[in-house]
Amino acid sequence: MLRVIRWLAIGLVLILAGVWAGVWWRGQGESNPIAGITMPGNVTVGGPFALADPDGKLVTDTDFRGRWMLIYFGYTFCPDVCPTELQAVVAGLEKLGPLASKVVPIFITVDPERDTPAAMGEYVKLFDDRLVGLSGTQAQITAALRAYRVYAVKSASKASTSYLMDHSSFLYLMGPDGKLRTLFKPDTSGDEIAATIRLKMNEL
Repeated sequence: MLRVIRWLAIGLVLILAGVWAGVWWRGQGESNPIAGITMPGNVTVGGPFALADPDGKLVTDTDFRGRWMLIYFGYTFCPDVCPTELQAVVAGLEKLGPLASKVVPIFITVDPERDTPAAMGEYVKLFDDRLVGLSGTQAQITAALRAYRVYAVKSASKASTSYLMDHSSFLYLMGPDGKLRTLFKPDTSGDEIAATIRLKMNEL
């Protein structure tokens, strides 16, 4: 299963590399605050998930139908990229103003061994009360990783009992119908996230 997830994630990265190259080429010389990448129509990213909220209640993707989902996969022990991306999510919500009420920001762990539902709840509240932290069993997390083509693998030295998680770092914007509308690459600013979400909302 891990090998399947790895190849799905690699496939997503290769597709994005081609898409980003095209966007960069067309965008030279233009001033454009829109940062999201729309996937080709024949590429499926995202799908059903069933995970636990901080109270241990089962939450599925269908619970968020009718609202936009802004999903990030990471873990609470992450030393750098995860806090940075969550801060960008919060900044984007602030820039959206009243429109932020239509968006559910979701943080899904890639490390269920340490990130219990309660731990996820405590962690996301450090950033913003609107953030929803989700965990689950290893099988539930693996299914979510596969659906979203997320790469995640434990990285530990033989001399240490602690470990980090190597993982891909994309931010997924899912529409009210649960389908992927755009992807944000790492280090996308809150301004760019907000501008792109507004554009996607106006397209409906």
